[in-house]
Amino acid sequence: MRPLLLIPLLLLAACAPAPSSGTATRSAPTVPAFDAAFSPDGVAWIEAGRACVARAPSYRPVCPRLPGPAVAVAWNDGDAWVALPGAGILLTLDRAARSVPVGRVVALSSTRAYREDGTAVTYGGQPARGVAGAPTAVVTGGDGEDYALVAGTLRRVADGAAVETRPLPFLAATPTGAATFTLPTAATRVDRFRLTGEALQRLDASGRVLASVPHGPGRVGLVGADVVTVAPGGAVRVFGTGLEPVRR
Repeated sequence: MRPLLLIPLLLLAACAPAPSSGTATRSAPTVPAFDAAFSPDGVAWIEAGRACVARAPSYRPVCPRLPGPAVAVAWNDGDAWVALPGAGILLTLDRAARSVPVGRVVALSSTRAYREDGTAVTYGGQPARGVAGAPTAVVTGGDGEDYALVAGTLRRVADGAAVETRPLPFLAATPTGAATFTLPTAATRVDRFRLTGEALQRLDASGRVLASVPHGPGRVGLVGADVVTVAPGGAVRVFGTGLEPVRR
């Protein structure tokens, strides 16, 4: 917990830029019930406006007090970041405390932050390419490009090309870009790992289930050689690629 951050953060929030809009009154951004982001450094997640991070290899959760509800989380250059649109800032969750005034950001990739009007900035606060429309989810794909769900279409941010016109509920990076899936999924070049709500499964490229272990709802991702899951309530579990439990 970092209570001494609150005063400077609230001062930054007062100066944070807001995205352009023709109306004086905006509705509050939707706070996701639960979501998570994975990187080689660990897993970070948000639940009902609260944010936590658990770094490899110990995966010990850290849940700092925030000056407002969080709506998105992502990793950039080894730091776990959270978006606080009410305060108009991005904020690191652990390590060195950093905050960037960015306005009403509602979605994060590993390269930039997207405001509710589709404009974007880097984690240094510099303008970056955004999207035409309001993004509901974004991710940096395995090709290094950003992909965004906008108005029911998955688009590549770099050129606006439509990748999927009937996207499924869960957006995830793939080795060659990004795709949507019916269930929370993490993909490698040879395997997929997914959470069905009752099990964590490993599948081959054809969709055949190779291994399965009991597991409740949550999110799944890859952290180095670990297959990591996080469940609502903050329970983090670690598995090998064969779904054998890993204990450290």
